[in-house]
Amino acid sequence: MAWGWLPSRRVNVEATVCVVGGGPAGVVLGLLLARQGVDVVVLEKHADFLRDFRGDTVHPSTLNLLDELGLGAALAARPGRKVDALRATFDDGTVRVADFSRLPGAHPYVLFLPQWDFLDLLADEAAKLPTFRLVRSTEVVDVLRGDGGRVVGVRTEDRQEVRARLTVGCDGRGSVVRAKLGLRSQEFGAPMDVLWFRVSRRPGDPVGLDMRVGAGGLMLCIDRDDYFQCAYVIAKGGYDEVREKGLDAFRDRIAARAPHLHDRVGEVASWDDVRLLTVRLDRLRDWSVPGALLIGDAAHAMSPIGGVGINLAVQDAVATARILGPALAAGTFSDNDLARVQRRRSFPTAVTQAGQRLAQRRIVDPLLHLTGPVNIPGPMRLLDRTPRLQRLAARVVGLGVRPEHL
Repeated sequence: MAWGWLPSRRVNVEATVCVVGGGPAGVVLGLLLARQGVDVVVLEKHADFLRDFRGDTVHPSTLNLLDELGLGAALAARPGRKVDALRATFDDGTVRVADFSRLPGAHPYVLFLPQWDFLDLLADEAAKLPTFRLVRSTEVVDVLRGDGGRVVGVRTEDRQEVRARLTVGCDGRGSVVRAKLGLRSQEFGAPMDVLWFRVSRRPGDPVGLDMRVGAGGLMLCIDRDDYFQCAYVIAKGGYDEVREKGLDAFRDRIAARAPHLHDRVGEVASWDDVRLLTVRLDRLRDWSVPGALLIGDAAHAMSPIGGVGINLAVQDAVATARILGPALAAGTFSDNDLARVQRRRSFPTAVTQAGQRLAQRRIVDPLLHLTGPVNIPGPMRLLDRTPRLQRLAARVVGLGVRPEHL
């Protein structure tokens, strides 16, 4: 039976695998398992993917995966922006810190694409498979336990049960599965939070990613054709102080950081137009228990530095499907297989987080407490003068420490 997309909230089903969360990790995992003939159901708490202020960076490692899936041409038809370099503008000039144009392969660039377009493409492809089910508007509130405490599925907010041989938590940094399992994490902390908002974009504005650095932090403007999705970085826990100073003061801060937007800051008409992202950086000590596995942000919340969170989650999903899929399809899966996923993905996760922690400590945190003009730091001047280092930075960000393949 071809289940495809199930619009109903009433889900009382059984499956080989229950994936909780319809983000990049969950949808990719569901697609890859279904391609192997594994009966998989993906539970997504929202009615659609159309939510703003989600990660938009699709890196070369993920673009290569789409090619392997035969979806490269379909993705290219979506309204994305290709960026072959990352630059940062300080008070005394602009420097290039990563050069993607010399990366090997068919995609020497980062693609900025609204996440809903990315997820719609994958979900539409998965819906063609007879063993894939995507159930929307269904929020998971608890895990189900069987004999010996083994996880045997989940319970939804309307008290329905989804039972499965394996439950995979892909429900992000606020993971319900993670909380209900009571798994311990190593917290690394973060010096910043992020305020997201949008303003219109006009002809002649910067293309791609525009990063502006100054006293008190930095701001990124992501080109979405007719508007910018903007991220204003503030000190950790500083949102209440920003609000107390008033919306006009916040608009002035936007204009000071990005002068070309000075006549558009009024488009941020109320605090309802501003979303707070509370930044976390952590990693679970154990990614699995009998019957359940966590991947992506549910297993390791990433800092937004480098925009690598989506791509690391996708790599987790690819590794999970490749390692567990054959055994699940053959009916030989055992809980001992789950540790293999963590062994495969722990190293690239730890290395990536180490780089983010270094950037937070050496770059972001000092910037958040500076006053007066902010000049280009010495290490970034060195990057700007050394093409080889720019290519190395692009490889680490764009391809990752251990890129996965089908």
